[in-house]
Formats: sequence, C-alpha cells, structure tokens
Amino acid sequence: MAVNTRGIVVLTSAVALGGLLALGLGWGGSYLKGAAEVWQQSSRSVTVRGLAEREVAADLVMWPLNYAVSANTLTDLEQQLSDSERLVRDFLTERGFDMSDVSVTPPRITDQYANTYGGERPDERFRAEATLVLRTDRVADVIDAVPQATALVREGVLLSPTYEYRTEFLFTGLDAIKPEMIAQATADARSAAQQFAEDSGSVVGGIKNATQGYFSIDDLDSYTPQTKRVRVVTTVDYALEE
Repeated sequence: MAVNTRGIVVLTSAVALGGLLALGLGWGGSYLKGAAEVWQQSSRSVTVRGLAEREVAADLVMWPLNYAVSANTLTDLEQQLSDSERLVRDFLTERGFDMSDVSVTPPRITDQYANTYGGERPDERFRAEATLVLRTDRVADVIDAVPQATALVREGVLLSPTYEYRTEFLFTGLDAIKPEMIAQATADARSAAQQFAEDSGSVVGGIKNATQGYFSIDDLDSYTPQTKRVRVVTTVDYALEE
C-alpha cells in the first residue's frame, strides 16, 4: 500500500507548530501574570494625614485706643483732638510704655450738619475720630492696662472701641517651631499608616509622596486671645509591602 509521506510531513509540522504555539502562550501568560503581580505590588500604598497642634503665647500685641471729639468749629475740634491724644499718651507713659511704639492715625472728620436731612441738627457741627495704636511685645502689661483705660474716660477722653479697633494678639515665632511640628505631624501620619498596615496584613514601606499643609494660628478661644493654637496637617503616601 502506498504511503503519502507528504501528508505525514504536513501533519507533523502542524502538530509541532501547535505545540510551539501552546508553549508560547503558556510562557507568555505566565510572564503577564508575573508582571501584573509586580505592578499590583508596586502600586500598593496608603494615604494618611498627620496632625500636629500646640498652644503658644502671643508675643506681640496691637492695642488701638480710638477716641472721638466734637465741636462747632474746626479750630476747637483740632484742640480737642490734641488734648485727647496727649491724655492717652500720658496714660501709656505712666504705665511704662515706650512712645516709639505708638503711632496715630489721621483724624476722620465728619460734618454732621451735611448728613442731616429734615431732622433735628446735632448740638455740635463737627465730629472727629482718631486712633492711637500701641504696638509692643509687652503682652502681659497690655492685658493689665486695658481695664485701667476707664481712667481716660474720667479725664474726658471719649473712647469709642469698635470691632474694627479691637486689641489684637499675634504670634510671630512660627519659623522657630515649624521643623519640630512638621516632624510631629509626619510621625503622626506614620503611626496611622502602621495601624492601617497591621489591619491589612502589610508592612509600611517608604514615603512615596508627601504634602505639607499650611500652618494655621487661631485664638484658643474668644476669652483668651493671648493664647494661640498652632496647627498643621501633612498628607503622606506610604508604600505597603507584604
């Protein structure tokens, strides 16, 4: 019986080709699976926030003493402004404050007759306000002196405090505490990452990305503005490892 050797060769070649293709697909699938595992592991991370807070004492105070006068002539108005300023300066000098730390705003003068429309005119035509501002690092001395300012009223100084002219307590030493607070916030973030890693059966790796938030300085509360709360939040991406 005649044997078709050509057909056998073709069949053998086809089988061999099929085997090679199967081997290639198997190897390729194994490679792709390994690559996917590497990619998944390399992308595993956790984003956490770290907080640092501390209370600090204000180291600078701005105390505005706003006063008002009224008169029927500009000459009398100017004299009253001068007298009130002198009394305020004397009050501060008696309490040991340096006049080089004092500044005075230009007076704001109002013609009260010009602002009257069909109603009864005020007794005095002109009114003026001026503000003497004390800027000093003697915070405790200002706190003691503020309630004593009523002595100026007894001497005829018409103090007119408003929200615009309120005593401000400031903290200027932020640069000195920034590094320590950033380190504290970063440590707090790592602690949170470690807790997450323990819960997920992982280990915290290195920092992949970190963002420092802005520092905020606020009054501790409305009754103690001389005490400040400094706060910073950092955001850190940590790698997670098996």
